[in-house]
Amino acid sequence: MVQPLAVLHALSALTLVLALAMGAPLVVAEVLDDGARFAFEGGMLAVAGIGALVRIITHGRQRELRVRDGFLFVACGWAGMPVLAALPLLFYFRDLSLTRAYFEAVAALTTTGSTVLVGLDNLPPSINFWRCQLQWMGGMGIIVLAVAILPMLGVGGSQLFKAETPGPMKDNKLTPRMTETAKALWLVYGFITVACALSMKLAGMDWLDAVMHAFTTMSLGGMSSHDASFAYWNSPAIEAVTIVFMLLAGMNFSTHFLFVRKRSLAVYARDPEVPPYLGVLLCSVVAIAALLWWAGVYPDWLPALRASAFNVVSVATTTGYSTVDYGLWPIFAPMWMLLLCSFVSCTGSTGAGIKMLRARLMAQQTVREMRRILHPQAILPVRLGGRVVENQIIFAVLAFMLVYGCCVVVVTLLLALSGMEVVTAFSAAMACINNTGPGLNEVGPAGNYAGLTDLQLWLLSATMLLGRLEMFTLLIVFTPAFWRR
Repeated sequence: MVQPLAVLHALSALTLVLALAMGAPLVVAEVLDDGARFAFEGGMLAVAGIGALVRIITHGRQRELRVRDGFLFVACGWAGMPVLAALPLLFYFRDLSLTRAYFEAVAALTTTGSTVLVGLDNLPPSINFWRCQLQWMGGMGIIVLAVAILPMLGVGGSQLFKAETPGPMKDNKLTPRMTETAKALWLVYGFITVACALSMKLAGMDWLDAVMHAFTTMSLGGMSSHDASFAYWNSPAIEAVTIVFMLLAGMNFSTHFLFVRKRSLAVYARDPEVPPYLGVLLCSVVAIAALLWWAGVYPDWLPALRASAFNVVSVATTTGYSTVDYGLWPIFAPMWMLLLCSFVSCTGSTGAGIKMLRARLMAQQTVREMRRILHPQAILPVRLGGRVVENQIIFAVLAFMLVYGCCVVVVTLLLALSGMEVVTAFSAAMACINNTGPGLNEVGPAGNYAGLTDLQLWLLSATMLLGRLEMFTLLIVFTPAFWRR
């Protein structure tokens, strides 16, 4: 049986963590005197007050969370935290509606990077810092961060980590205790983020931009402090550095942890996802560069390769940065990039979508079925990393693929029904369910989501949450069986 009060007690701790996190943009606002200090002071007090009140009301209700509690905690945490995270935006922008503030916060925490704000260059730096910081927190999972903290407050974290961890194989542990696992992942995540910020600074960014874009690069979120995104700098050095760290963020952080522990690049070669991940990206970059050069978009090969490399890696890894309006490229290029973002990122990365592991399993399952037709009596196991994959995992992946496809179709149809042009609707559905950000046409890299209606924004907010929690974690909470004994 689900324990709602125990879940609520755990959520109060998460709320206090969010209030504490508002201290960073508050410091930025104070140091730079950018006029947004009141927004974060008010937001911090409001969020801390709500967290303290809920904690007092649910005092004595703390329990070790079971499997169902973990799913409810994750679903409520991801759906509810954006309401509180949006408070500084509501306090600062007097004319910003709750719908648009919530959409912005969801886009940040789910690392989608979609935005309804315009004039980013003129916003107070602390507001942009908060948007980028939310992406960094959401990147590895604000819930996983809580796993390292909640045990100290009397709440176990094992079930929370299992519900939050993306991918079909959730039971693998890096260290004996789940808390230590969360801490190890955050340590690697934080270390690479620092390295990214330093590299961006050396490449030509100022310190504040370097930190903000390190946040949104490592989270594969793609929000920027500039309307022009990376075209603002027009720097091959900055683009090269960003490509490297987007590639790293798109890999399994467990693999990075093993690399640190064993200090051997062989762990990447043995990872079942990294070789196809890099291979697909390399082939796509070269192919699209050749298309742009052949079509005359770029008369020379090197500019075509540069534009292709940055934008293809950005979209494919679900980051969403841009240096050009690739919506004006030959239609095959943006459509292929949109397809890539649905499966390229590795399991255990900060990316979203189907994930390379599932795509590889489905490819092998397809080959197995074709071989079974030719050899009905043959025993044809699917192997991954030298191990036989159990059929129950194959079935789970098949179910995920079915639900994923249905969600894309349903969201596209609902957006079209609301009056959105069909290509825009399909690309928005794909961009949000894969937590990529920019789509095509109105919501493309040269535009944003500001022109959408409230109904469309609520629908896409739900789609972003579905994509971040890989459908089942969120949908299962709405089933009658979940609430039965």
